[in-house]
Amino acid sequence: MGRTYIVEEAVGKYLSDLSAKQKPYVTGLLIGQCSSQRDYVIRAVRTPPKEERNESTVTPSKLTSIDEEWVTAHASQVSRMLPGGLLVLGVFIIAAPELAKDSQNVLRKLIFSVEKSVMKRRLWKAGEDDISDRAALQVCCTTKKIVCRTYDVQDPKSSAKPADWKYQSALSACWLALDCTVNVNIHIPLLATSPNHDLEKNTKNGLNRWSKQIEDSVFLINGQVKDNDTELLEGPKKLRGNTQSCAQFSDVKVLTQLSQGSSRRSTATVQVCSGSINLKGAVKCRAYIHNNKPKVKEAIQALKRDIINSLSDRCEILFEDLIINEGLDKKSFEREYRVLPQRLFVPVAGSSVMLSDYKFRDEATGEIQEHFVEMLDQAVQAEDIHIAEEAST
Repeated sequence: MGRTYIVEEAVGKYLSDLSAKQKPYVTGLLIGQCSSQRDYVIRAVRTPPKEERNESTVTPSKLTSIDEEWVTAHASQVSRMLPGGLLVLGVFIIAAPELAKDSQNVLRKLIFSVEKSVMKRRLWKAGEDDISDRAALQVCCTTKKIVCRTYDVQDPKSSAKPADWKYQSALSACWLALDCTVNVNIHIPLLATSPNHDLEKNTKNGLNRWSKQIEDSVFLINGQVKDNDTELLEGPKKLRGNTQSCAQFSDVKVLTQLSQGSSRRSTATVQVCSGSINLKGAVKCRAYIHNNKPKVKEAIQALKRDIINSLSDRCEILFEDLIINEGLDKKSFEREYRVLPQRLFVPVAGSSVMLSDYKFRDEATGEIQEHFVEMLDQAVQAEDIHIAEEAST
């Protein structure tokens, strides 16, 4: 029996609007959440057009002009903008009937490339309970027929399996949010033997060690330690249609271990260092979880990954910005303070879920709005941009 995808009705309208634009084909990403029982699709996002490509030169008879690298780069950017619990669930293609035969092969190739690109940057590894099926959605722009299949991205030889695609209204209107603020104080030594003072590599190694601390931390949900297999929702069920009850937030505290305990032996290593990187500040993290009997372990795992992703993503953004604007030079970093980008959240119409992004202090609101249009095909009002953090070093 194949997987079932429960899909927000607005996704169906979005796909229908794209198919009406009479282009030979459109590719894009499916965004949502996995669970053991079913997957939830709350957004679809088209691949942004490449500026240098002249769309009139694309012929309907071929899909070979699809730029795999461009699609995967878009997926990597989008994955940074997803709070905990959300991920790229798959890829879609809207194409003319004569391209249907080649569409499935293209989708299969894109699914594996996208997954590899997104996971390559992550400091955590998928666990045994993680769902490894990803959706390949094929839409005929003429007949509007939808064919959904899945591929197991953990198996390079995976063959297509049929999947159910079912629309539901107000799918994510009442999802739960878990919020926490993590105080970060990470000291990363720079070895004297490191040839070119590889700041980015050293930072990633330091974040790797820190991420293991987060994985081993204790999480208090509304002041309580809860058993992993218990249901996250407690108490009487909320009345349907009562929108006031839908904005459910849980406050989470993260307790990190100070030591490994006396039962474990540890050894100290002395290394000659030529400098260090210090990451300090308060990081605002958030995860969303579906409201169909979610387990505590699902919620905590989503929040852990958001904490780790949020810090590593901003370090990546900072290094990318420095490479573009200044170049990564050892001398320019001596005794210098850099401010990591702040996190912000933007609401999604008809949903309790908010999407995320990062901004530097000198970055204008208009640039953030342009980024949302380009990456997520979503117009954002300036007043809807919620800065979650104070600027910190």
